Amino acid sequence: MPFIHIPPGWKIPESRATPETVYIGLRGFLKTIGWGVAGAMGLWAGCGSGKSNPDAVATPIPATGSTADVSTTGDLYPARRNPRFGRLDRPLTSEYSASMYNNFYEVTTSKDVWRYVERFQTHSWQIEVSGLVEKPQVFDIDDLIRSMPLEERLYRFRCVEAWAMAVPWTGFPFRALLDRVQPKSSAKYVRLLTFFRPEEAPGQNAPWFPWPYYEGLTLAEASNELTLLAIGIYGRELPAQDGALIRLVVPWKYGYKSIKSIVSIELTAEKPSTFWNDEASNEYDFDANVNPYVPHPRWSQARERMIDTGEFRDTQLYNGYAPYVAHLYKT
Repeated sequence: MPFIHIPPGWKIPESRATPETVYIGLRGFLKTIGWGVAGAMGLWAGCGSGKSNPDAVATPIPATGSTADVSTTGDLYPARRNPRFGRLDRPLTSEYSASMYNNFYEVTTSKDVWRYVERFQTHSWQIEVSGLVEKPQVFDIDDLIRSMPLEERLYRFRCVEAWAMAVPWTGFPFRALLDRVQPKSSAKYVRLLTFFRPEEAPGQNAPWFPWPYYEGLTLAEASNELTLLAIGIYGRELPAQDGALIRLVVPWKYGYKSIKSIVSIELTAEKPSTFWNDEASNEYDFDANVNPYVPHPRWSQARERMIDTGEFRDTQLYNGYAPYVAHLYKT
């Protein structure tokens, strides 16, 4: 019997993929016209208007925050694209759409977050990795970035609010950082924490949320090959609204799991609490896996809307990444 190869659902033919030379050329053009001045921070990528923007390529993203003034890693972009994650079943979302319409309650409850992040400072950014590890460390962000295997990956991104986008992230595998600190055998979970600076992020003065933002994964999830610590997007450093200086990306989970502006990572033996599960456990669970068959209490998850075009697509189980992660959840 001849061998019949059935490609996975997330893979598209070579003929439908944007040629890398064209994509890189576009990035160079955008840089020339001033697109992509890096900013500072965010909580999670936000919702889109549902309308395509015909001027997106010609409209530079406004300069926000202070990252551009202090960065010493701009020479690392664009990073080499990992061919295993170099294709998607949909076009990339325009950078304009992905960067100009966001949720970031630590700054504002409106969607034009980029207007309000100029106070946020990224000087001397550090990340502490502690807990059940053999080599706890405090990393300077620039030193950490330069010591890690940077690459670009194209990922689908799915929000619990039923919108979606397709993004080129730059970063390194979470497990590369775990290898540096050597988890102990008793470690089972990872707790992540963002910054707390109410003088720079006005929303953190609001008393109704338990700032700073905190999230968690199992150690197996954090070690999965898909799990990325991102430090760039669209071939440049992360801007404010996308999570500077470093954020988590777990593409098979709803976006609220992908915590931004990380300052602390702790390995634990017990399952950590998480921000939205504590706030509304009937709506947001710890796993937060994309699942079209389990509706949110207030809306269906069966379909998703692309934020730049308004196109509706059927939601895929685990956001289409089941071959990589389904084994983590077998009971």
